[in-house]
Amino acid sequence: MSSAALSAAKTQLRSLIKQRLKDVSKESISQQSQVVFESLRSFRPYIDAKRVGIYLAMPGGELQTDPLVRHALQSGKQVFVPYLHKSGLSKGQGPARIMDMVSLADVADYESLVPDKWGIPSVEEATVNKRQRSLGELDGDIASDAALDLILMPGVAFDEDPETGLVRRLGHGKGFYDYFLHRYALKAAARGATSDHGGPSALLLYALGLREQWLAPTPDGHLDISVPVEPHDQPLDGLFLGDGQVKLATDQGRVKPS
Repeated sequence: MSSAALSAAKTQLRSLIKQRLKDVSKESISQQSQVVFESLRSFRPYIDAKRVGIYLAMPGGELQTDPLVRHALQSGKQVFVPYLHKSGLSKGQGPARIMDMVSLADVADYESLVPDKWGIPSVEEATVNKRQRSLGELDGDIASDAALDLILMPGVAFDEDPETGLVRRLGHGKGFYDYFLHRYALKAAARGATSDHGGPSALLLYALGLREQWLAPTPDGHLDISVPVEPHDQPLDGLFLGDGQVKLATDQGRVKPS
């Protein structure tokens, strides 16, 4: 499939899922978010993680992470959340805005975040220099950048490749996570540490989704609709769904966590 065709397929799928999510009530989102929280709090990779990247959710249309952020902070984990900033790259060299992940000090710090125009709690630029970061684009000592243990990511749609067992994710189309993970992997490689599947060292990637975002196969295993993927699209180690399902990658290049 050509690049143009892939882009068109992604746009079409985003539109389809957006329409599907319009019918999901706030009560259902709240219930599904609680189900995922209960699944994660007993999940060994999450329990063992000391530094966790967690997305901060929009008020509607996606699985809420407020209980997770609070639990992680109260459990003594160091929590990192997305921070978007100008890249400093010249036109044509890369995106104008990129994502890093910066630390929260505690629950009070989290509660002080101000919602942006999408209603997402956001880190203010004036506070960034007081926070630890996961990559070196922001001002500060690169040597002090924090290596994350796992990231809990959002997405628009998800499925499982019937041939490889990989869990696939369709993002919102801005490329913030893809570019972040690419840069993170380059940094890990420069330090001589990469994972078995070529990604960032010791970094596990899990997505959280509502059941309406899962593209379920037919009884014969066929996908009527599937997530279009490009070479830069990062497969996931697993996916937690609001109906209680936990999809873990089963490809041979990965160790399936218990």
